Amino acid sequence: MTTEKILITGALGQIGTELTNRLVEIHGAENVVASGLDRWQKNLTSAAYYERMDVSNTQLVRQVIKDYEITTVYHLASLLSGTSEKQPLFAWKLNIEPLLNFCEMAREGLISKIFWPSSIAVFGKGIPKENVGQDVVLNPTTVYGISKMAGEKWCEYYFDKHGVDVRSIRYPGLISWKTPAGGGTTDYAVEIFYEAIEEKKYKSYITENTAMPMLYMDDAIEATLQLMAAPKEKLTVHTSYNLGGMTFTPKELAAEIKKEIPEFEISYEADFRQKIAESWPASIDDSIAKKDWDLNYTFDISEMTKDMLKNLRIKLKK
Repeated sequence: MTTEKILITGALGQIGTELTNRLVEIHGAENVVASGLDRWQKNLTSAAYYERMDVSNTQLVRQVIKDYEITTVYHLASLLSGTSEKQPLFAWKLNIEPLLNFCEMAREGLISKIFWPSSIAVFGKGIPKENVGQDVVLNPTTVYGISKMAGEKWCEYYFDKHGVDVRSIRYPGLISWKTPAGGGTTDYAVEIFYEAIEEKKYKSYITENTAMPMLYMDDAIEATLQLMAAPKEKLTVHTSYNLGGMTFTPKELAAEIKKEIPEFEISYEADFRQKIAESWPASIDDSIAKKDWDLNYTFDISEMTKDMLKNLRIKLKK
């Protein structure tokens, strides 16, 4: 049996940090190569190897793939929704071109499997807000959403034309206590926990009754691993699978936090991210993922809130 050799781009980000840890647990540190833009320092990553690498440098990426005999790439490096609006041309370049280069490497036989994350940002105007299906017409209104929609179609193209095994998930908002969020519209749902512990109050840039799909990071990582472990012939979606998780508003999340921290108070002052949030669905139908590769979740809003506060208190020494 051939040993899987894994490269993770964006390995120091919110998803990458935790996914790297799980891949090390499963495959062993010596079979995992992490990459990012930071300089190497001790304990930077749990992987045995780290490459300081700009994913836009195609020549360097190809050399790393060859040097480590990489078979599987988890390509996570990207610019998120809020940050992409501030740097649209750079966001387009970063979010699309490296994906195409990895697909080309797979077409050439240099690598065998790719994971690439999409997002609920691909949805937009003119679709239902509730229980959005897998095959609705995509109409994104943000730079991030446009780049993710294009990426999904490139994934499907390379599968249809060249048989490239590239797999993808439309992540909802992700919530984690381990790594700070990095410029996304749903980041309030991470920030609120830090502020609740440290300040006992939080000013939300999303209005109180704006519902968005969310997922606890533990469930997001396990879903990613489930998809990548599924037999290729069972997969029916080659753009990107819907992932639903749970749906809640800032007001509902604040109410859960108040159960644990009664003195906590929330206020609201919407910024530019409110319009982005309003362009996204409130809930997602992920029944096809459940059928194709047995997607399941462990955390609801109550369990997530308790786990976040418990672990952040330890992390922040509060």
